[in-house]
Parts: sequence; structure tokens; C-alpha cells
Amino acid sequence: MSYDAVIIGSGPNGLVAAITLARAGGRVLVVEAKATPGGGMRTLEVTLPGFRHDICSAIHPLGIASPFFRTLPLADFGLEWIQPPVALAHPLDDGRTVAVTRSLEATAAELGDDARAWSWLFQPLVERWEDALDDLLAPLRLPRHPLLLARYALPLAAPAALLARTLFREERARAVFAGMAGHSVLPLERPPTAAFGLLLTLLAQTVGWPVAKGGSQAIADALVRYAQTLGVELVCGWEVTDIAELPPARAYLFDTAPKSLLRIAGDRLPPGYRRQLERFRYNPGVFKVDWALDGPIPWRAATCRQAATVHVGGTLDEIAASERAVWRGEHPARPFVLLAQQSLFDPTRAPAGKQVAWAYCHVPNGSTVDMTDAIERQVERFAPGFRERILARATRHARAMEMYNPNYVGGDINGGVQDLFQHFTRPGLSLTPYRTPARGIYLCSSSTPPGGGVHGMCGYYAVQTVLRDWQG
Repeated sequence: MSYDAVIIGSGPNGLVAAITLARAGGRVLVVEAKATPGGGMRTLEVTLPGFRHDICSAIHPLGIASPFFRTLPLADFGLEWIQPPVALAHPLDDGRTVAVTRSLEATAAELGDDARAWSWLFQPLVERWEDALDDLLAPLRLPRHPLLLARYALPLAAPAALLARTLFREERARAVFAGMAGHSVLPLERPPTAAFGLLLTLLAQTVGWPVAKGGSQAIADALVRYAQTLGVELVCGWEVTDIAELPPARAYLFDTAPKSLLRIAGDRLPPGYRRQLERFRYNPGVFKVDWALDGPIPWRAATCRQAATVHVGGTLDEIAASERAVWRGEHPARPFVLLAQQSLFDPTRAPAGKQVAWAYCHVPNGSTVDMTDAIERQVERFAPGFRERILARATRHARAMEMYNPNYVGGDINGGVQDLFQHFTRPGLSLTPYRTPARGIYLCSSSTPPGGGVHGMCGYYAVQTVLRDWQG
């Protein structure tokens, strides 16, 4: 049986690619190695029965804001977003906690003398957040909103640490911006880490940082159900080892890391392109821990109990030191910890009276070091008695993350380094990064622009390239 397109991998980009092609009239097959679809959008019981944990992605500002997801009737297929009162909480040792909410005014009011500078930085973005996302979540092209992008040209290209120290005088604003920029998985002294801080803070102050009711798997399930109404076929439990085993198709789209593309289809790629993929740079990895808890995390600050996401890392200097150490191949004693407590707002995640929590920190690529104690000490720092609430835990070091999902090369969950050079040259130097030199073979994963996150835009833009090629 032949298809217009076969898609390898059922992460958000693979499923979006399938939907976009099916909407254009294509006959599409999606092949998934795991027993269930979803890629980074999976929810499983990994500690105790009844405790449902998100395996990779957990909090979804890009999911609710995605320009493509907003065109889909996903609510009709079971997806329900839950918005915590506070998008993000960032506690400090002096007892103060910054609450970033879906109100720019309320967030700025948390920041004392930096309120005016915060509003000056974010007001134009908040007022035109859809226009901003239209350009920020796109491949290299002429911007559709050039005046807005021109105003932010320098901040977007700046190192986060420099921007924070230049604009803000107090530690509260500096720390919360550093935590946002820490999602870049880059040293905060490098450009364009400020872009990550701007984007994630913008989303927190507009669409929020929601969780999906029932777990991140609910996003995958809604995408699959909708795709199937368009005629998309899905086969799970098929680990593709060679492109030759796939049925005939006009196009093969890989929702995989470049490493997997090389393994599956490398013999069809010219030597020069193979060398580009072999030189593709991956981020540091993550050490991940899931907890089954006897009750809520006993945060010292009440604000932290109103947020599904808590950045545990202290000041700008501490967060910057942690991220810098990882890039030197070190395992920081006080890592920057990204923590989610979904069951505070979604009771489907745990038995009555119990809770789940999810956290990770960055570690050197391929690390096998156990960071459980370091992570839990950081949480105890702001939530004394936390360890007494732990009923069970499940952990994965960076190498185990790759064993679970080969696309997390060395534990890199973001699809490769996104510095100034590789942000737009993902996976290689090309004006059409989704198309490989081999006829009919494309890459549509987070290793293409605009990069990591559950937004599906890599898959959407890859299909635009496919459709242009089909039109001649």
C-alpha cells in the first residue's frame, strides 16, 4: 500500500505534520516505535498505582499559544486546559516570592522598584502577543511584523544575564527573568538566552502556563483523534531501523533527531549532508525525578502553592552559575530545578489526598550521575519537610532519557543547541532546513526551526516545504 506521506515519530511535530498533510488531501501514515503515540507528551504510572506522571513535557504555554494548535478543534476531542491562579512562582531565600500571572500589571506590582522597567520591557509584547509569536515561532524569513521585531532586536539577541543586570535593580526581577531564560539550556552569559526569557515571560502574562487535564498524554490523544477523522493512519509498536522497510510514499518526514535520521536513512543522504548532521550540536541533558507524595509540597511561601510551576534556583547569580557549570561538564551542587506540581490543580493525577510532582535539572550530555539528593535539597531549601512527604520516586539520568526516547540524544530534551548560529541552521546551513538533499526525505522535528516545545510549528513548516515541492 502506498501513501502520499509516511511520518516517522508521533510527537507534536509528527502529528501536526500528519494533520496538515491530511487537510491538504494527502493520504498519511504515522509510524511510532512506542506502544502509544505522543513522543514527549506521555503520562504514565511510574511510581505507585494511581499516581500519573508526565514523562517529559508537563506545562504547556506553547501548547495553548501555538498558532497552529489554535486552528484545531482539540477541545472537541477531549483536551481541557487547566489554568493555575499563578503561572509561575519563583521563591527567594529572604522569604519573598515573585508570582508571574496572566496580568502584566499584577506581575509588575510584585517587583518593587523594577515595576516600571518590567512594564516597559513587556507591554508592547503583551499587547501584540499573537503578532510576536507569529514571527518568533517561525523559520528564518522576512518578519511579518517588522516594527515590533525591530524594537526588540537587541533584547532578543542579548545574553539574559546582561539584559537582567542592565534593566533591573532588584534581585526579584533579575531572578525571575534568569529562571525563564534558564529554559534555553545555555549559559546565561550567551546570546540569545534573553529571547527565551522574553518569550516564556510573555506567554505567562498572556495565555498562562497551563496543564492538560489528565496529563500531557491528553494533548497527544486529542491530536490523534482529530487526525484520524481526517483519515490519518497510525501504527504503534513499529521501531523503524531502515527506511527501506517503510511502504512507498512521495515523502518521508522524520520527527526524529538528526542522529536517528542518519541511522534510518543515512545511506540515502549525500556525504556532505551526512557530515552536517554528524556535526549537529546537542544540548546538555537532564536528570528527571517524579515523586508520589503524601500531600502537597510544604512550601514556605504560600504563593508557591498557587502555581503549577516553581523555579527553584534562587538568585540570578546562582542560576547562572548552575547553568555555566553544566556546560563545563560539571554537576552543580545547587542545580537550577524546574518543578511542576500538576495535581494541585488536576485531581485526576493522584489518589484523593495525595499529590504528584515532577522536576528536572540540567546535567552534562550523556551523564549517568544521580542528582536526586541535589534536587531534593534544593526543594527542601524552600519547602522544609518536603522529603517527609515522599512516598515513592522514579528517576532517570541523562543517558536513561535517551534509552527511553532516542530523540533525547544524551538526555537533550530540546532537540539541539539553540544559540545564535544553530537556532536558524537546524539541522544544517540551508534556506530550507526541513528538506534534505535526498529526494522525498524531510526532517520535521524540534531539530528544525523554531526548535523545542510542544507547539507543532516545526511539523507545520516542514509540510509547507513538502507542499511547495509537490507543486513543482
